[in-house]
Amino acid sequence: MNNGTLLREGNTLYVKTDERKKAIPIQDIHDLYVMGEVTLNSKVINFLAQNGKVVHFFNYYGFYSSSLYPRETLVSGHVKVRQAEHYLNRRKRLKLAQLFVDGAATNIRRTLLYYQSRGRDLGNAIESIEKESASIYESGAVDQLMGIEGRIRSTYYSCWNDILKEAPSFDKRKKRPPDNEVNALISFGNSLMYTATLSEIYYTQLDPTISFLHEPGTRRFSLSLDISEIFKPLVIDRMIFKLWNNGEIDTSDFTKKEGICLLSDKGRMTMLQDYDERMKTTMKHRKSGKHLTYRQLIRAECYRLIKHIIGDENYEPFKAWW
Repeated sequence: MNNGTLLREGNTLYVKTDERKKAIPIQDIHDLYVMGEVTLNSKVINFLAQNGKVVHFFNYYGFYSSSLYPRETLVSGHVKVRQAEHYLNRRKRLKLAQLFVDGAATNIRRTLLYYQSRGRDLGNAIESIEKESASIYESGAVDQLMGIEGRIRSTYYSCWNDILKEAPSFDKRKKRPPDNEVNALISFGNSLMYTATLSEIYYTQLDPTISFLHEPGTRRFSLSLDISEIFKPLVIDRMIFKLWNNGEIDTSDFTKKEGICLLSDKGRMTMLQDYDERMKTTMKHRKSGKHLTYRQLIRAECYRLIKHIIGDENYEPFKAWW
């Protein structure tokens, strides 16, 4: 978060600021998030790339701007060809897109059920989402499916005023730029989820630019958007609800100027600390019986997708059971 310089001395990275110089062993780094004004040279970039460390950069306003994505070492021509084939085949692409939306809708519903069990009046919204979800596999095109996904998410966001205690009114999702505190939290949180998913994709044979729900485009890793949809309700949205309702983040953690609302450095730090702990939390996977962190669950999602596209096993999205 602080401005400074990233240095390499031998086989160790150092973060140097005006106050201190801190060593970061390369083996302790999973991926790197650069949020302040940081200077680094080609020596550092080469060292990070040689060790397969993905670096994500955020701009002054806390918006995700780019990633240093090292040369891929886990390349597989077979997987890439089959991944492209699944995108080009209308039926296969639609099936995968439907599964992503199904996973996201199920996890949205589970999140609402959790808060309904804690006294929120969310019955009508849950019923509406269940009706929309029933039509996911009846959709005949990705565009039509995106419409269903949009209505589910709109209904979901309409519940946030009931879930968040004494929060500023949240009428609709607005991201470019966020116009109030809730939209600012969602924008920053979704950036974290997107980049974490991109890091896990890097450790597999998947091509991050070939996606199925979101349209592939230039200068974006759209597969990360597909997979992130499944985990956002469980990781980011629940984190926002917890931080706000417990008073760990409030209106003093934001700055507003010319209709743009942004998290302050303190607000971003609070969110990052909780996010880091949350991503390390383990749970016993219902199917495998193994204790996995959210990062490992995302990586496992990538592996299941690979098995599907090479024809080993049908893909099933991760669905919360709690």
